[in-house]
Amino acid sequence: MKTIFLLMAQYDGAAIIPVASVVKDFFPHMSVEQFAKKATRGEIKIPLIYIEQSQKAARGVHVQDLADYIEARRKVAKDVLEAFSR
Repeated sequence: MKTIFLLMAQYDGAAIIPVASVVKDFFPHMSVEQFAKKATRGEIKIPLIYIEQSQKAARGVHVQDLADYIEARRKVAKDVLEAFSR
């Protein structure tokens, strides 16, 4: 299955997922602000979308960007597993 389709089902077809939802579902070990700082600094490779040019504006993650991030993390996990199975 394609990750993008699973995410679209999970988030009722939303193109932009609120940051709070992404953190709750995939990064529960950190706060929304910690996630936003790490994403902004590039420590987490997920671009944040600000609905307006204000830092107080609503923030979200495009569903394709989240799918790409999950797929990249999956590839890393598979590579590690393969390295240990040799």
